[in-house]
Amino acid sequence: MDGETYCLKRLDEKAADEIRELFVGVFTKEPWNDDWSDENQLQLYLHDLIGQNNSLTFGLYEETRLIGISMGHIRHWYTGTEYYIDELCIRTDKQGKGVGTLFLSQIEHACKKLELTHIFLLTEDTVPAFSFYQKCGFYELKHNAAFAKKL
Repeated sequence: MDGETYCLKRLDEKAADEIRELFVGVFTKEPWNDDWSDENQLQLYLHDLIGQNNSLTFGLYEETRLIGISMGHIRHWYTGTEYYIDELCIRTDKQGKGVGTLFLSQIEHACKKLELTHIFLLTEDTVPAFSFYQKCGFYELKHNAAFAKKL
């Protein structure tokens, strides 16, 4: 990260093409291997994340290149207003170099300025992101469980 210029920006649907490129470039590779070949489904998903009234999306730029995204929403809860991160990623070639830690630190600072009280996210405990979030000060909610049901 020596001598490189990073800048955090709030993004919206005007940045959808950049976001799409980075998102697909990260999540279709290891360890995720997501199949985003259905362009319509991808477009709808990204709109769900960045195109709603309560959406909150941050981008990390290295000079003019988008290298990190955090897509989520603001959620009002009895303990305060939270930033719920649905997706967070760093360009694959920038991972493991401190960029993600810097990005999360900048997101935390921006959230404090917005008077948000918590950042909430989900990840799988079998992927490298799990230990990354722990290293960045996130803690596992032991009494919560995520449920799903295939229809």
